[in-house]
Amino acid sequence: MPHPLRPLVYQAEKLAQRVKFASASASAPAGGWPILLGISFPKSGTHLLDQILLGFAQVAPFSRRLHSFYAEYEGATGRKRSAAETAAWLETLRPLDVTSAHLFASPEALARVIAPTFLPYFIFRDPRDVVVSHVFYVTEMEKNHVHHAYYQSLPDFDARLKASILGIPNSAVDFPDIAARFAPYLGWLNFPQVLPIHFEDLVNDRPAALNRILDHFLARVPLTVPRETILSALEAAINPQKSPTFRSGKTGEWKKHFAAEHKAIFKEVAGDLLVKLGYEKNKNW
Repeated sequence: MPHPLRPLVYQAEKLAQRVKFASASASAPAGGWPILLGISFPKSGTHLLDQILLGFAQVAPFSRRLHSFYAEYEGATGRKRSAAETAAWLETLRPLDVTSAHLFASPEALARVIAPTFLPYFIFRDPRDVVVSHVFYVTEMEKNHVHHAYYQSLPDFDARLKASILGIPNSAVDFPDIAARFAPYLGWLNFPQVLPIHFEDLVNDRPAALNRILDHFLARVPLTVPRETILSALEAAINPQKSPTFRSGKTGEWKKHFAAEHKAIFKEVAGDLLVKLGYEKNKNW
């Protein structure tokens, strides 16, 4: 249940930002200030993107939409939220909010998010690293997760990794294979209004990735603040230790954990996904 003070804190922060950047109101972008929305596939850098987008609050009157993170599934129960719930959450967002979500590219969400009222980003990660991260998260880090007990019941890491790749058949709680889990997000890649971000780029070539993020922002919000000042604010906002689900933040970790059998079953269920996302040219890896 939301804390009763959260709405007051949110309103106070919004007011403080408006006062701090009062002069910016005279040069609001055409169409008004947008909502900054970070969309992510689970275990793909959600908090990292959230921190970067909050960096814009240092140079413009944006502020966090307090505790409004949205996920299509409830973590503790696995219940799939309805389209009406998704629409209702999107309706709560206001201009100058900064927020994030595990949000499917449903027709209803697309119609709303690709409109000028939103400035959306979509971060994703090599699905092979995603399944490895998922094992550690469900087994060790999130004891309230709906699948925690099941993962604990499996005999070893190899069995858990297979479950993260193949899903859990005949489960009362929906958990399909990794390709099927990613499929509802693929639509975000089809619209130029949504900037796709590889998590790996933020780790391996952060300056270039931050410049792309900034370019996408400036195309909608042409600030007069010097470019280097904005980039410094985005960089300074990054603090992995403040992420409640941070474990390693490394790339290519799957190579340490995938045995030949894991590679074979992954190629079978999600080899095409790796090609589509640009992580491989074919299934010969």
